[in-house]
Amino acid sequence: MRILLVEDEADLGLAIKQVLISEKYVVDWVVDGTQAWDYLDNPWTDYTVAIVDWLLPGLSGLELCRRLRSHQNPLPVLMLTALGEPENRVKGLDAGADDYLVKPFVMDELLARLRALQRRSPQLQPPTLTVGPFTLDYGNNALCFGLEQPAQTIPLTIKEFQIFAYLMQNCDRIISGSKIRDQLWNFEEEPLSNVVAAHMRLLRRKLASYGCTCPIETIPGQGYRFNTSL
Repeated sequence: MRILLVEDEADLGLAIKQVLISEKYVVDWVVDGTQAWDYLDNPWTDYTVAIVDWLLPGLSGLELCRRLRSHQNPLPVLMLTALGEPENRVKGLDAGADDYLVKPFVMDELLARLRALQRRSPQLQPPTLTVGPFTLDYGNNALCFGLEQPAQTIPLTIKEFQIFAYLMQNCDRIISGSKIRDQLWNFEEEPLSNVVAAHMRLLRRKLASYGCTCPIETIPGQGYRFNTSL
């Protein structure tokens, strides 16, 4: 899952980003509403949820929500704000926010609200994802292989997990290396052009060490595909 975090308080923004990354989310963090809109209006990146502060430089969180909905964008939005009065909550929800979290809050509540959005929004990640004999376990950061129980469990790094999940969600579609890089690496990371190929080699090597044939195939000159027939 790729999250756009829009928060201008540096300490809070950094803390939220670190927690989200530890939970295997890909996170782009920006500090003003105008920049957030530029990210959302980028055709190369698909976000699955936005966490947006109400009081922001440039476009406010309220204005950002209204703009999203005026463009018929259904992106789930979790609004963060110190304005906890009922009338302000109503304004936020009426502007298009899907949920509302009042500052100060604990990170466990933020994660719980993301999970609640996940249950209400089918486009967000499920706790597990299964294609054929492969199941990704989000709680344990692992790949389970095999139709019989107990299945073979293969631990994955966060980036390996994200690559596997993204291609499983788009199984039997060819996804270019540049699209994978744009979707799974933060903008500020500026990854090398061959970073996807390098991770694919490591991922295949890891699966082979567990006696598992990697279902991700390379399509020369085009990209990668999670092949359900392998």
